[in-house]
Amino acid sequence: MMQAFAFTDPRLATLDGFRVEIDPEHERADVVLDRPPLNVISMPQRDQLRLAFETLDEMNSVRVIVLRAVGEHFSSGGNVKGFIEASPEHVSKLAWNIAAPARCTKPVIAANRGYCFGVGFELSLACDFRLVSETCLYALPEQRLGQIPGSGGSARLQKIVGIARTKDIVMRSRRITGRQACDWGIATDCVPDDRLEAATDALVEELRAFSPLAQRTAKKLLNDTEDAMLSTAIELEGHCYSRLRQSDDFREGVEAFHSKRPAKFKGT
Repeated sequence: MMQAFAFTDPRLATLDGFRVEIDPEHERADVVLDRPPLNVISMPQRDQLRLAFETLDEMNSVRVIVLRAVGEHFSSGGNVKGFIEASPEHVSKLAWNIAAPARCTKPVIAANRGYCFGVGFELSLACDFRLVSETCLYALPEQRLGQIPGSGGSARLQKIVGIARTKDIVMRSRRITGRQACDWGIATDCVPDDRLEAATDALVEELRAFSPLAQRTAKKLLNDTEDAMLSTAIELEGHCYSRLRQSDDFREGVEAFHSKRPAKFKGT
């Protein structure tokens, strides 16, 4: 059962536009955008989101993190007025804050429905898995403001779909449906709107069944080798494989395989 989580960090004493819930039984934490109806993300909220992800990453009781939102829209984007009012120092940290899910060592799932624009899309792109409902619309609309994405959106998107499709989305402020996002490889899966929560729950349980150590290793390896030469990526993969061979989890996995029983991983 989900329980409200209270942070000890005074900077997170009062959360701006979101809340955090913990489900101890399922080793799950949910970061929930909660400023309906459009869940606009404020400037202070971005730094708090970073701190929340960093705190959850340090909690041994949490295996998987879910990023979701209240209502029919994930987020229409950032507080436009805030961009004008923010200091240059604050603006320079935007991409670092929004990249918190990518830096987190644990699997992070974004559950997207309705509008997922601007920083809402960028925050989702920083997650490991994006589950979308058929109502989802992705967009980077900054061109309509005489601006470009500033929190990693165009850069991450180009890695996923290539330069031609990224130009189509960014330079035309084009909206992409959940189904098309899935076809293009932006989303992991697209489901009917009333199945989004069930699909998220199922993915959480699937990820929990794997070795926490192997999951962390795989995520870091894939992130670190995204821009590497093939030969470098293969060499690093070999080093990670070699280290995992010494782990208790690998030994348990092999024994469970031969005994034809489910493995019980401990993350060591």
